[in-house]
Amino acid sequence: AKLVESGGDSVQSGQSLKLSCVISGFGYSSYCLGWFRQAPGKERERVAWIESEGSIDIADFARARFTIAQDKTKNTVYLQMNNLEPDDTAMYFCAAGPKWTNGKLCPFDSRYYWGQGTQVTVSS
Repeated sequence: AKLVESGGDSVQSGQSLKLSCVISGFGYSSYCLGWFRQAPGKERERVAWIESEGSIDIADFARARFTIAQDKTKNTVYLQMNNLEPDDTAMYFCAAGPKWTNGKLCPFDSRYYWGQGTQVTVSS
């Protein structure tokens, strides 16, 4: 599978961005799609995920400002980010893989496919 992110940019605090991730060659009918981010010197953290039947999960830090959605007709998953803050500065990655692995829902483990990332920079 191939995942290609886009939409990253340099913006000021309070502005919004919408990230897109186009997925091709992905054969799972029951799946999870997720967004992660990694800032310099920090560990990668999960931002949000959506599974094939539409259930979503959004990290606490993002719940009030970010939303995740998918367009199955376009094989695309989106991350809408509002009211951006400098702490949101990071490389954002999307990931895709099977919905269940060893009884775990959306584990985003070694079976998942990842994109190359798109950079989001937020200045104050």
